[in-house]
Amino acid sequence: MPKHKITIEQSEQRIDQMLTELMDLSRSQIQKLIKSGDITLNDETCKPHTNIMVGDEVFFPELEIGAPSQKTGPTPILEILYQDDDLLVINKQAGLIVHQASPDDTEPNVVDALLELYPEIINVGENPIRPGIVHRLDKDVSGVMVIAKTQEAFEHLKNQFKTRTTKKTYLALVYGQMSKDFDTIDLKIGRSKTKGRMVARPNSQEGKDAITEYDVIERFKNTTYIRVKILTGRTHQIRVHLRALDHPLVGDKLYKKKQMKNIRRLPLERIFLHATTLTIKLMNGKEKTFDVPLPIELESVLKKLSK
Repeated sequence: MPKHKITIEQSEQRIDQMLTELMDLSRSQIQKLIKSGDITLNDETCKPHTNIMVGDEVFFPELEIGAPSQKTGPTPILEILYQDDDLLVINKQAGLIVHQASPDDTEPNVVDALLELYPEIINVGENPIRPGIVHRLDKDVSGVMVIAKTQEAFEHLKNQFKTRTTKKTYLALVYGQMSKDFDTIDLKIGRSKTKGRMVARPNSQEGKDAITEYDVIERFKNTTYIRVKILTGRTHQIRVHLRALDHPLVGDKLYKKKQMKNIRRLPLERIFLHATTLTIKLMNGKEKTFDVPLPIELESVLKKLSK
């Protein structure tokens, strides 16, 4: 009977909701399996609405797991910035997903490229869908990512992200004029029960703690170019926090504003968000910073803006 250990990204949601991303079944089918006892949580029966936590183990029927789908395109070529025996650092391009989101997902991803280069990492990590993956970037976001090549390195990096000793800096372009040159956003983040995406909430409401800092680099007529640092790693954190301030990211189709007074939407087929630096400790304890400049397509957007 296969088992799956719950990751940080999957925690604090209903077990039936999480399993729709893992199994090639409808939510109603999954709920029936949970109610019949065929799916268990930590070796015990549960209910479809039971919330799962980091480290929980979900057991499910082997015959119900969907087989990986045939990919519809060539394996991506990774831009490797650094590598040693334990880890590698890449510059992920926009438009490339990190790992398979569901069994019927046929889009080539970062994990496909990793396994082609390093098939030995297949068992590294906590989730067979995302071997070696310690953190991720959204599909339409580019920039620095670190990947573990050994289980020891996975635990080493995971602990750094958990204890917030990593340093991550992003470059972003948002609509409107930011009212402050520097600020800290500490709104909680949770999944909306009606909108199907993440939302920012006051600290008095339910959600995961999230802290985002930003400072203004340059101001344009209808947009603001900013540097962003995140002290936590919540799903869509930067996108959600900036949208909550009424300053959505340029190119963000999910968290966009339907109407913006006196502001014309810029034509951009990706999100203007780039992970420009990442600082981590290597296995030998040495701290190292990896820096990737803004991609050409984003630089060209800045050059066309008027002040």
